[in-house]
Amino acid sequence: MTNQPNPQNRPAELLDMIQKIDFALVETILYLDAYPDNRQALVFYHKLLTERTRLAEQYEKNVGPLTATANRSTASWNWTKAPWPWELAANC
Repeated sequence: MTNQPNPQNRPAELLDMIQKIDFALVETILYLDAYPDNRQALVFYHKLLTERTRLAEQYEKNVGPLTATANRSTASWNWTKAPWPWELAANC
């Protein structure tokens, strides 16, 4: 959330940032399950979620769908046409 990677040059860095935010989101959700009235944690959750959405949109715009549910085409199943997010060649 500090560095702004260039997804065209560094998709691996962008994917790494998404994965780190996903981890933080899971941990924050678990915390909120135990402390649902913690306003600071809720604000942090929404900050993470906004940043994750922004990074995922960048990744999908420049690399391809991040998940199967990110397929937006009504004419083609694009999920299978782009490199898979976990393929090293897709992220170098």
